Amino acid sequence: MLTGNKGEWSEIYVLLRLLADGKIYAADSELNKLEDVYFPIIKIIREENKDEIKEYTTGEMISICINGLIVKELSVSEFEEESENLLNAINSKTSKGAFSVEGTQNFMNKILCYKLSAPATDKSDITVKIIDINTGYSPTVGFSIKSELGSSPTLLNAGKTTNFIYKINHSYPDLVKEVNAIYKAAGGKKHTDVRGRIKKIIEKNGQLKYWKINNRVFADNLVLIDSSMDKIIAETILYFYKDGICNCDEMVEKLELENPMNYGNVNAYKYKFKKFLTAVALGMVPAAVWNGIDEATGGYIVITKEGNVLAYHIYNRNYFEEYLMKNTKYETASTSRHGFGEIYTEKGEYYIKLNLQVRFR
Repeated sequence: MLTGNKGEWSEIYVLLRLLADGKIYAADSELNKLEDVYFPIIKIIREENKDEIKEYTTGEMISICINGLIVKELSVSEFEEESENLLNAINSKTSKGAFSVEGTQNFMNKILCYKLSAPATDKSDITVKIIDINTGYSPTVGFSIKSELGSSPTLLNAGKTTNFIYKINHSYPDLVKEVNAIYKAAGGKKHTDVRGRIKKIIEKNGQLKYWKINNRVFADNLVLIDSSMDKIIAETILYFYKDGICNCDEMVEKLELENPMNYGNVNAYKYKFKKFLTAVALGMVPAAVWNGIDEATGGYIVITKEGNVLAYHIYNRNYFEEYLMKNTKYETASTSRHGFGEIYTEKGEYYIKLNLQVRFR
């Protein structure tokens, strides 16, 4: 039996729902459906195995082609019914783990679909040939899928690559010993209390000054967005660990208020930060050299809690940027796994690494 979590089953739900609807609606920044903005779908393309391209063409009858040859046709009403059944099955699960959906798997076998996720070489989870009603052009584009049916997905995954290094200037002799001894208990274990440690550094009149990003590739990627992007993010990481601010839109408000870069126009912070979130959403990953091009060429598909499948296409990019800003937050990842939150010395100087992870709220 195929098993998957809510997010993985959501990808099959999108496949079935879009074939049933024959079009995909756009969303505004509040994730409301724009009734008059939609993209008719010609077909959905899946490549589960190398050298075997399956195409599902929309219409009253959904035709299934393998490498250009029609092998099967099914009524669109079957896709309608099965998408509803799958949505109900996903919503009925209360636990976070993997589960099977026998009825859906039987239907998947019927439509020659044998995997929950088609293997992706890029950020796109589904490939769709749409009609662009603005130009009449029919591009084949990839969309990244995010589902609100399960637990909130991450936007930027933490790693040692997302550690930002800060230099600590201080004159307190026992600072290292006292700070590195601060832990908090949770679930019967002791965990590094990063916020407690930052608080202690500040209490002892220590000053944290951004030094550099731990990973050269990530640093270089950020330069493509803006030459000061790393410095701006470094400020927001301090807001998170020092001031307890989590939400990205609140981070930007504080940036505008404090204006650490001394910009003449403080709208620059919101503009740059949106570009950063969008770059991550559409293809930039910290550990891989990025060329500035969106990998999810169509944009983003969001499955709402009600089961609506809505798209942020390149044309409503402003809505998409605003949606990301309003719906993301910073969080603390595992300090032991990603190696941050401890004062260390190098050539007589004191440093601490702080980590960046961004999740949907």
